[in-house]
Amino acid sequence: MNSAAAARDPIKRVLIIDPNARFSVMLRSVLGKGYAIEQVATIQEGAERLSSSVDVVLLNWDWQKKDAKKAGESCQDLLKQAASLPAVVPVVGLTSDERRETAMQIIAQGAYDIFTQPLNVFELKHVIDRAHGLVTLTRALAEARGTAFGHVAGIVGNSKPMQRVYDLIQKVAGVSTTVLISGESGTGKEVVARAIHRMSPRAEKAFMAFSPSALPESLIEDELFGHEAGAFTGAAHMRRGRFEEAKGGTVFLDEIGDLALPMQVKLLRVVQERCLERLGSSAAVPVDIRLICATNKDLSQMVDAGTFRQDLYFRVSVFKLALPPLRQRRDDIPLLAEFFCRHFASLHKKDVHGMSPGFVSALASYDWPGNVRELQNVIERSLILSDGREISVRDLPHELQRLAVSTEIVHGSFHDTIRAFKRELILAALRAHGGNKLKSAKELSISRSYLHRLLNQLDIRTEEEQAAEPAERIADL
Repeated sequence: MNSAAAARDPIKRVLIIDPNARFSVMLRSVLGKGYAIEQVATIQEGAERLSSSVDVVLLNWDWQKKDAKKAGESCQDLLKQAASLPAVVPVVGLTSDERRETAMQIIAQGAYDIFTQPLNVFELKHVIDRAHGLVTLTRALAEARGTAFGHVAGIVGNSKPMQRVYDLIQKVAGVSTTVLISGESGTGKEVVARAIHRMSPRAEKAFMAFSPSALPESLIEDELFGHEAGAFTGAAHMRRGRFEEAKGGTVFLDEIGDLALPMQVKLLRVVQERCLERLGSSAAVPVDIRLICATNKDLSQMVDAGTFRQDLYFRVSVFKLALPPLRQRRDDIPLLAEFFCRHFASLHKKDVHGMSPGFVSALASYDWPGNVRELQNVIERSLILSDGREISVRDLPHELQRLAVSTEIVHGSFHDTIRAFKRELILAALRAHGGNKLKSAKELSISRSYLHRLLNQLDIRTEEEQAAEPAERIADL
């Protein structure tokens, strides 16, 4: 394998914490190439190896069965240590206990996922790959920004649609081609553009963001291309525009569909010939920039309507990256809400430590036409209004209060809130598809087998299953 292929397919480093060495031997043979398996026999040894040299941990939760209480505390301590690391290390719990309560307890304590033994090794491989993808991008962004991935607002999330976005960011960051980011307003297009820049070879250079939507054409041209002295009344000195000021960096043009046709011609020359003309001059000025554009419009339809140049469209859309609306990545709502809650609690010096289950249930039931930006605003407003240590339904805007779902959990932890959210989300999908599990799984962007596992964990039964129970009990008698 050449170096380029190795870069595309990095080795996935898996640490197994289990006294049975035969498990690691079996896993090596099943996973094959591309996985570096290390096995340790004690939790203490595993804790010592938790660092950037480990991507995923497989932890035997049935540790020292003779002293289950002590074992549970040891496993929980390891989860806390993994969660406290600057770079995330997902921990997958393995147990022979098939009880739903056990699985819920392990997840609540911070495990990335849980598997009952005997294992389905193909599902386990999928989870390892998914966790590794998250880890790879987390560390790359942490290195670029000097901060944790969870603190990049708008990219927080582990849903299947966002995993695809992370993969595309990784692929395009290292090259200099133009990128077109599409998505509804509020989906985080500029945040993604900044992430691409910070992971690129141009990261040390400038990032220039500009939106033409609110400016007249004359000012847009001056902002982008600059002017010579005397170009117009009041132009006493030469001024460089955004393209020149970027100086080897990245220029981000937001809502490129709002550019008038004459400005599109000038932009085409920059993209195609890598040069520009300042206002008041005919001299060509070379520019070295990477262009990232964004739009909430369908540019291909604008081309058909004659309002967007086809040649420019082909130039700026070499690499397309579509951001999903928040309603299509509902699994990420509690993660985003928790992030914004912590951020604004710190910013506004509020002693708020979480959200009530009813509050999260209302967030899950809303379609979020304003996407992540609207969610951010709702969390900030609700936190400011909150008088307690958690944000509750009464702190929501009135249109969201009507969507709140009552729940038996009154003072639950964050993990209780997450479980309540998952339950309401699955029930909503089942109701929408008349109990059809396959269609519900597709809407939730999860596999059918994983949906079945969640149904068991959360004790969810479809209407058909509930209707069949009396007959089953009669048959048992």
